[in-house]
This record gives sequence, structure tokens and C-alpha cells, in this order.
Amino acid sequence: MAVDGVPVPTAADLVYYLLNKPDGVITSASDPEGRPTVVELVPDEPRVFPVGRLDMATEGLLVLTNDGDLAFALSHPSHGVDKEYLVELDGEPSPGALRRLRQGVELDDGTTAPAKVGVVGPGVIRIVIHEGRNRQVRRMCEAVGHGVRRLVRTRIGPVADSSLAPGSWRELTAGEVRSLAVAAHRNEQADPNQTDPGPGETG
Repeated sequence: MAVDGVPVPTAADLVYYLLNKPDGVITSASDPEGRPTVVELVPDEPRVFPVGRLDMATEGLLVLTNDGDLAFALSHPSHGVDKEYLVELDGEPSPGALRRLRQGVELDDGTTAPAKVGVVGPGVIRIVIHEGRNRQVRRMCEAVGHGVRRLVRTRIGPVADSSLAPGSWRELTAGEVRSLAVAAHRNEQADPNQTDPGPGETG
């Protein structure tokens, strides 16, 4: 099946979960240190895996699925799917700090792509990125002089759910799966030459 020329998964054995990852849970299928993992928070069968990563202290939305094609489309940086975060900072960011985040921040692995940044309240910003570097949002904020007290992913591409409690999950609707596939395809066409920095935790 295709929507606007984009292949959309329809196999009956494919499942798609949206999880609100709580603090202190590892984004992995297993952990040699015995720490709790995101896979333990969703049904055991069929076996699924997380799409992308959030670090242990980062909260918020995470997709888990057994659909490898969609997982690749959502996590590969050449597809440029937006991820939105609420960030509680140490201190109040200056206009200059916000401008640097919007323009791109120099990190030890290169300059980040421009981010969309808005002020939500005192010491709280909303930031949207499409890259997947290790601890990217935290490092960006630290680079402009602010530690991160709390970090919550609130949106993946077109999918958001403010009613999903921490530690809870639900199945993505067929419409949400289609919208994720379309978003990944659209962004891939818009930026087909972006290189892959490798897997990482964006939180």
C-alpha cells in the first residue's frame, strides 16, 4: 500500500507502540547491569525494539516496533524527522544563547544543524531538532552556558500525545503510522545528501 507514492506498512504481524519513557529507564532491549529497559514496559510478544534512543535521564515519547523499514526511516538523519523537546534549564537563557541554538552550535563532533527554539516560561525552552547525535540537546544547551535539569521529548514527527502518562504506552493508530512514513519520505527528498553521524542518544 502507498500514500502519495510513499510505501506504508500493512502487514498484520507488524506492531507500533508509543511509549512515554520515564526517567531512569534504559532505551535498550536488555541491559547487562540489570537496569530497567523500555522493552520491559510494553508487551513481550511480538518482540519489538526502540526506534532511536533517549538517554537514561531523558523522558518522553519513544516509538517501539518490529517494522525495520519504518524504524530506519525514522531514525536515519538523512530523513530529517523532527523531534521536539521541552527543556528545563539551569538559569534563564539570554537572547544570544537562544540565537546560537537557532543558528547551530559548535560541538566536539561538528556544528549542529539550526534548531527551532522557543521560550515556554522562565528557564524552560522548546527545541526541535532532526539530527541524532549522542546527548545532542543536552550538549547544545551546555555549549551555550546552561545545564539541563529536565529533558522531555514531546513529539516525534507529526505524533504527539500529552495525555500519555510516564511509563504508559499505547498502539499507534494506522493514521499515525502513515503520517510517520510520509514525514520520513518527504524529509528524505528534501535533504537526500545529509551524512549519517552514527547512532546516538538525542536526549
